[in-house]
Amino acid sequence: MKAPRVEFCGEWYDITPGQPFFVGRESDLIIDENPFLHRRFLSISDENGLWWLSNVGNLLSATVTDTTGQVQAWLAPGARLPIVFPELTVMFSAGSTTYEFTIHAEAEYFGTNDMTALSAGTTTVGPVHLTSSQRLLIVALAENVLRQDFPGRGEIPASVDAAARLGWTQTAFNRKLDNVCDKLDRIGVRGLRGGRGKLATGRRARLVEYAVSSRLVDANDLVLLDREKFERESAEAAKATSDNGDTGIVHTGSAAAEDSSPRALTRP
Repeated sequence: MKAPRVEFCGEWYDITPGQPFFVGRESDLIIDENPFLHRRFLSISDENGLWWLSNVGNLLSATVTDTTGQVQAWLAPGARLPIVFPELTVMFSAGSTTYEFTIHAEAEYFGTNDMTALSAGTTTVGPVHLTSSQRLLIVALAENVLRQDFPGRGEIPASVDAAARLGWTQTAFNRKLDNVCDKLDRIGVRGLRGGRGKLATGRRARLVEYAVSSRLVDANDLVLLDREKFERESAEAAKATSDNGDTGIVHTGSAAAEDSSPRALTRP
């Protein structure tokens, strides 16, 4: 059984059979020096003829998906799952930063069919129906993750910064965030339900994890941010022009009127 390989930020890491491969702050794969990240968070090891991905931390969870985004698992502390697809994407958040790496395996025990058509700017992906403003909100939160040349790490903006990016008030942003989180929670997406003691940063990060890993949004959707900004600035410019026109003075071209006056038609 050939060992899988791990790809992170464009670099490849080999795994030795019989030895667990750890991922974390002080591990075989050092993700970051982020103090919110466990020293040893995840491990990859072989047992009973299978390779396993295990969460050996005690606080953070990870989102694991296949390449199509149709198969997704929530890997809580103490949980593990077999590596049964040729490629798995692993995403997790620590503090305000979201990380991503890929596991590449030789064996393929299960396969998936690409039954979900993805199109940038559309509002339907699988069973999730998003309004245009809900999609904009998700893309604004996931912008730094989606703009990466190589999957690795991306900062999740604060609500005030994301609201400013969209030209929304803080109240409007929070209301739309509540709506999209409630919508996804109703279809079974875990980690989005607000409650006592749950930090807003964790909810935003979990939303980005799910949206990116499930292909709910992708890099093609980034154009929506530029389009929204252009439309907003055009509307503001048109309004400013209209306001100035109401108080401005209109010149009627008196010089041209003088040229066509009777004096210009006198005979010598």
